[in-house]
Amino acid sequence: MVEMPKQRREAKERLADLDRQITRANEAYHGQDAPEMSDADYDALVAEARAIVSAYPGLASDAPSLGKVGASPSGGFRKVSHEQPMLSLDNAFSAEDVVDFADRVRRFLSLGDDENLAFVAEPKIDGLAVALRYEGGHLVRGATRGDGQTGEDVTANLRSVDSIPKSLKNAPDVLEVRGEVYMRKEDFAALNARQEDAGGKVFANPRNAAAGSLRQLDAAVTADRPLRFFAYGWGVISDLPQDTQSGMMSWIEGLGFETTGPELGSVTDALTVYERTAERRGELPYDIDGVVYKVDRLDWQARLGMVGRAPRWAIAHKFPAERAVTRINAIDVQVGRTGKLTPVARLEPVTVGGVVVTNATLHNEDEIGRLDVRAGDLVEIQRAGDVIPQVLSVKTAPKEHAELPKFEPWTECPVCGALAVREPDEVDRRCTGGLTCRAQRVERLKHFQQRRAIDIDGLGEKTIEAFFERGWLESPADLFRLPEREEEIASLEGFGATSAANLVASVDAARSRPLGRFLFALGIRHIGEITARDLARAYGDWPAFRALLDRLAELKSGHGAAVGETEDKTAQRLNERLAEEIGVSGIGPEVAAALADFWLEEHNRETVSDLASEMKIEAEVFETKESDVSGKSVVFTGKLEAVSRDEAKAQAERLGARVSGSVSSKTDLLVAGPGAGSKLKKAESLGIEVIDEAAWLSIVEGAA
Repeated sequence: MVEMPKQRREAKERLADLDRQITRANEAYHGQDAPEMSDADYDALVAEARAIVSAYPGLASDAPSLGKVGASPSGGFRKVSHEQPMLSLDNAFSAEDVVDFADRVRRFLSLGDDENLAFVAEPKIDGLAVALRYEGGHLVRGATRGDGQTGEDVTANLRSVDSIPKSLKNAPDVLEVRGEVYMRKEDFAALNARQEDAGGKVFANPRNAAAGSLRQLDAAVTADRPLRFFAYGWGVISDLPQDTQSGMMSWIEGLGFETTGPELGSVTDALTVYERTAERRGELPYDIDGVVYKVDRLDWQARLGMVGRAPRWAIAHKFPAERAVTRINAIDVQVGRTGKLTPVARLEPVTVGGVVVTNATLHNEDEIGRLDVRAGDLVEIQRAGDVIPQVLSVKTAPKEHAELPKFEPWTECPVCGALAVREPDEVDRRCTGGLTCRAQRVERLKHFQQRRAIDIDGLGEKTIEAFFERGWLESPADLFRLPEREEEIASLEGFGATSAANLVASVDAARSRPLGRFLFALGIRHIGEITARDLARAYGDWPAFRALLDRLAELKSGHGAAVGETEDKTAQRLNERLAEEIGVSGIGPEVAAALADFWLEEHNRETVSDLASEMKIEAEVFETKESDVSGKSVVFTGKLEAVSRDEAKAQAERLGARVSGSVSSKTDLLVAGPGAGSKLKKAESLGIEVIDEAAWLSIVEGAA
């Protein structure tokens, strides 16, 4: 079937919209403990985004949120780097999804149908993930998950949680226990009653109450909250006493930790645990939103490794979404940094599963038309946790619905008044104001300094807006010139000398950032967080990457059409050539074209040059094992017999190699199994080193 350009464009636009919503939901849920959505809607957004990426693999870089864990740590606590990443989990929503997961594990490990594959099944507690580090049997540090790489040091607060042992007997020299801080339902109800009586904050649900209580700057407040801890795993450990997940959890329980009592069995047994747990979910004293399945054997977990943000050896089987009916009071619009207008439904507050929801994205005007939703309508919404609800259908009586005014698309930008147009074959309407539109300029500044990018502590969205209004921020580089305005900042309401000095110190501290975060901060189209890291990993430092940009711009500006070639064919051939020049696995023609287009624009080169004069762009450093293939480009072809292709690629990445799907002059090594064809011939013609699977496994074993 020939792919239609219109279908791809619509998929691309929809994916960008989904990515924005997922990113915002992650920050609200994990970073601010103030959810804007519900789990059901969040899961639906992620599932839709992954379906689009599955159908159009070349669009993967348009959804960096799919590779993100949690949210960046706030500025209120000291930051802690996790020696081993605290991963998130992929989700399953049906028994078929779980069986597919088990089949993927078998294929990856090359297991026969008759070989026993045991799983541990445990309730998925709806709490805040933390890591507890013990040295010599004593608790020395406790940290939140944060973004999976960096969390918040909340040691003093965690010491006040009664169910967390402060010392351990017969523990290894170093042990990191991981688990969830949570609050029981009855304790949550009692806390909210006290808060309401005292005129304090009333929490939406037990998870938010637990997260908000743990992340108090005053540890005495945390100590007054009824927090508990369940252990579900471990991180760094100096001596592994067991060789299975179930054995390790029994051992951890023996050290004095509470666990959720994981059960062991086949995939069929695991599904039985799910059904039984779902039936008694309401009877449990704490909130859960599903059941987690983990491969029991630790040696198989090690082989499976992880992909993106999640381990291949575990999955969360989520419970079905909950629903409610509420009224849409108004339909508003938000303007993004690219000028896209996103309609948002303002809901009559409604509690669904213990969470009060007030907003829902309506995606675009086509979605509004499909639902025929209008301000004043009763609508059914769906959620399963803490994320923006999905509008399922209109429930207003037909006669009443017909009397409501139909939705009229915006023809002007609500921020700057410029025309808002919808191009042919586009699903979104965009403001034509460009950088003259305050919303777009401000949103680009917010993107540049967000936590996953440049991350200037103490410079929030409202402060950026205030500084922009005063004319202090015209470009990203102006953020680094704020120290020149320290006295003016100190005179502003809400600041003062100390706050201004702290902001100046934060700006100076942010002048050094690694290449990957810098590239992401630039806001280049299609260059999300994951793609930026991949590029940084491949090129290492800014001079090398700038040289690449120069080559891409030169190639594009000097490229012409072949005789009789259509314009589309010329563009396709050029973009493929640009991607080949980059030579990084997963970086396709669209990303390559976006980089070339960005660097061909003189304004962008000036902006980056201005930034480089204010910043130190650090070389990217990745933790990998030293090996004979570190820094080299490796291609696998043919049938591998001892390990699966996915496992071989994972091995190569752990050894510091770059895995590519095609052979080019930049390829250093080809691993060829039986049945190797055109890739082998091309490698031989280019004089590239070729080895078989046995030789590859020798390289892997030599680096172990």
